[in-house]
Amino acid sequence: MNTNTNTNMDIGILGAGNIGRPLGRHWAAAGHRVTFGSRDPGRLGSFVEPLGGRARAAAYAETAEASEVVLLAVPHPALDGLLRQLAGALAGKTVIDATSPIGVSDDGLFVSVIGADLTQGSWTAGRLPDSPVARAFCHFPDELLWSRGTRQPHFWGVGTASDDPGAGKVTETLVRDAGFVPVPLGGLKESSALDPGGALFGYVSTPAGLRAAAGL
Repeated sequence: MNTNTNTNMDIGILGAGNIGRPLGRHWAAAGHRVTFGSRDPGRLGSFVEPLGGRARAAAYAETAEASEVVLLAVPHPALDGLLRQLAGALAGKTVIDATSPIGVSDDGLFVSVIGADLTQGSWTAGRLPDSPVARAFCHFPDELLWSRGTRQPHFWGVGTASDDPGAGKVTETLVRDAGFVPVPLGGLKESSALDPGGALFGYVSTPAGLRAAAGL
């Protein structure tokens, strides 16, 4: 795990969709080396090529093995199977979970499909016991990740959580490098505000606004 936040990192992004693509663009622009992982990396050629030599596409397994920090950005229904496949390759690496176990209740409210008693961060950590896990980028509307990080850099807050100080520090650095301000919420068990139905889910605000909404 890389805990030196003064150097560029090798970042793998598992899932090159609405979350992975804008964050990868931010991180490549900040000088990091980014690998976009996909079931079909060949389809990413037209997206990756304009990003220059700091970005490439690869299969999921190669992405996990080649990276020191890995962002989970696949649809949540695919996450369990992917983690079973890649747990060994992810051992010892900082894993940032940006997925959302999103469901809708009978009365039309967002809820977590894994239940109210377990946070998504704790769920992922339980499946990756050899990896330091963090949560970030999961509450912020994905369609705003590029525009808010470029047009108003370091104005908007992004909540983070981790049980591991090193992983927390790396995650906070990457939040800043994406153009946002990290708002640490504590450990993974305290990160329910980031999950569907939580106080920060879908909420866009300044760092002070996030802290107030989370009761910090």
